[in-house]
Amino acid sequence: MTRARGIAVVLVLLGLALTVAALSAPIPQDPAYHRLADHRTFLGIPNALNVLSNAPFVVVGALGAWMLRPGASPFVDNRERWPWGVFFIAFLLTGLGSVYYHLAPSDARLVWDRLPLAAAIMGLFAAVVAERIDVRAGLALLAPLVAVGLASVLWWHVGEARGRGDLRLYALVQFYPMVAIPVMLIVFRPRYTLAGAVMVAVGVYAFAKVFELLDGPILRLGSVVSGHTLKHVAVGMAGYVLVWMLERRRPSTVTPGRGTR
Repeated sequence: MTRARGIAVVLVLLGLALTVAALSAPIPQDPAYHRLADHRTFLGIPNALNVLSNAPFVVVGALGAWMLRPGASPFVDNRERWPWGVFFIAFLLTGLGSVYYHLAPSDARLVWDRLPLAAAIMGLFAAVVAERIDVRAGLALLAPLVAVGLASVLWWHVGEARGRGDLRLYALVQFYPMVAIPVMLIVFRPRYTLAGAVMVAVGVYAFAKVFELLDGPILRLGSVVSGHTLKHVAVGMAGYVLVWMLERRRPSTVTPGRGTR
C-alpha cells in the first residue's frame, strides 16, 4: 500500500464514522450513569475508591510532562513534543477532573472530567499522525483536533442543560481515534522502535471500557472493587505504557513518509 492509499484509508474511516454519527439519533446522557455501584465512604471521602483510583492519571501525566521538558525528550524532531505534551497535561487534568466528578457525580461535574479526556485523546491522535504520517500535519491538526474534542463535550453539556443533550460528537471523538490509531500503526512505517506499545495502550484503554460496563457485576464478585475503579486503574496503566515507550524507544532505521508497510 502506498502512503497516499494509507491516508485515504484513514480518511475513509473518518467519513464512515461521520456518516454513522450523522444518521444516528441524538444520544442523551443516561441519568443512571451517575449511579455508580461503589459509593462507599472511607476516611470521610465519598465514593472513595472511585475518587482515589484517579491517582494514576495524575502521576502518569506528571511523569510524562516532566519527561518532555526541553533537552530531555527523545524525539527526532523536537516539534513532536507538543502533541505528546498536550496528551500528558490533559491526562493529568483528567485525573483531577474525575476526582471532582466522583466526589458528587452529576452532569454539571461530569463536564470537567470529559473536557480534559477529550483533549488527551486528540493529543494522542495528533502525536501518532506526526510520527507516522508527517510532523507538520500532526502539528497543524493539533489545535483543531483539541478544539473539536472540547467542543464535543461543550455541545453535549449545553444541550443537556436545555433538555436536548447529544453525545454523538463526543462518542465520535472517543472512538474514531481508537480505530484510526491502530490503522495508522499498521499501515505506516514507524519512526521509532517499540511502536507496538501504542497499540498495547489503545488495547488496554478499550478493555477499560469493558470494566466500566461491568461496574456492578465486578463489585458483586467479592465486594472488593468495582468495574469503574478498575477502569481508572486500567486507563492509568495505558498512560504509563506510553511513558515507558517514550523513555526507552530509539529512532527506527526506516523513514516515515516513504511509503507504508
